[in-house]
Amino acid sequence: MDLPELEALLGPAEPKFRARQIYDALYRQRVSDLLQVTNLPKPLRTRLSEEASVGLPSIERHYDSTDGTRRYLFRLADGKTVETVWMPEEARSTVCISTQVGCPVNCGFCLTALLGLERNLTAGEIAGQVLRVAIDRGLEANIDRLNIVMMGQGEPMLNLADVLKATRLLTDPKGMAISPRRITVSTSGIIPKITELGQAEVRPKLAISLNASTQEQREQIMPITRKYKLNDLLDACRAYPLRPWEKLTCEYVLLKGFNDTDADARRVTKLLANLNAKVNLIALNPGPGIPYETPAPERVASFQNIVQRSLPCFVRKPRGLDVYAACGQLSNNQAQDATGAAGLLPLR
Repeated sequence: MDLPELEALLGPAEPKFRARQIYDALYRQRVSDLLQVTNLPKPLRTRLSEEASVGLPSIERHYDSTDGTRRYLFRLADGKTVETVWMPEEARSTVCISTQVGCPVNCGFCLTALLGLERNLTAGEIAGQVLRVAIDRGLEANIDRLNIVMMGQGEPMLNLADVLKATRLLTDPKGMAISPRRITVSTSGIIPKITELGQAEVRPKLAISLNASTQEQREQIMPITRKYKLNDLLDACRAYPLRPWEKLTCEYVLLKGFNDTDADARRVTKLLANLNAKVNLIALNPGPGIPYETPAPERVASFQNIVQRSLPCFVRKPRGLDVYAACGQLSNNQAQDATGAAGLLPLR
């Protein structure tokens, strides 16, 4: 709930500052029990604890990688589960959150696609992932330079209303106070929703999951391209209203022998020539049932060298590969390691 919704919940009998106290407790103090909001009168606390709940996801399990990454399996109020990843670094930490239970887009290189779609997450379930991780790890948004990437399970643009509401909750200076500069949403290319996102007053940065250098190639690995053509997607990117401090991010998953050649790199450079963009390269993170392989480091380096002659190009370092926490690996996997070998993942 946002502040007006909390005011409506309390009703006209309660002064409006009570809603502000609850809002502060939920999003700044991050309480997990309404009885802990001790600046409220005891009768109101009792009433709220009987009529409402904080609604944070519960930690079903978590898996710790040797590189410090933690993959959470969160259980939601209806029993569904969703995954979130915390990636600590020396000067910052990043939380990768989900926007749907499963995913309907069916990209051929992603384990999440094998789950299919169960349902959208609510704004509370999206923001709640960040709150739960922050509570678990003792994080403060500004002190710890907390970054949020909506790149977990799901296609965010197919749940845009809740994504935008969650963004407002996460960025509110009276709540978690995370800067919009530190929140990024990734899409496979739902063109009408990209336009809608650009019209939002409060919105995250935009990342496009490109992954191919031609229409035909992209259709093979991203079936959504049959509906939303590559050229039309690039037109939407050119029309997108970037803020003065903002660059468009283009993500490119490199698949051995499929889209990783020097010719692909040159085509990508031409596709993005008139965009204020940067490119993040991701060497495929492997998983059982994925019919592609990871390219060799020298192939990745050659691709990067070509692209970065024309625009900024970075290689994203994989995190949490040993616990299925890396990009494209979120599939609620509990019984295999990242090589596909049988055996339980490290459970804490």
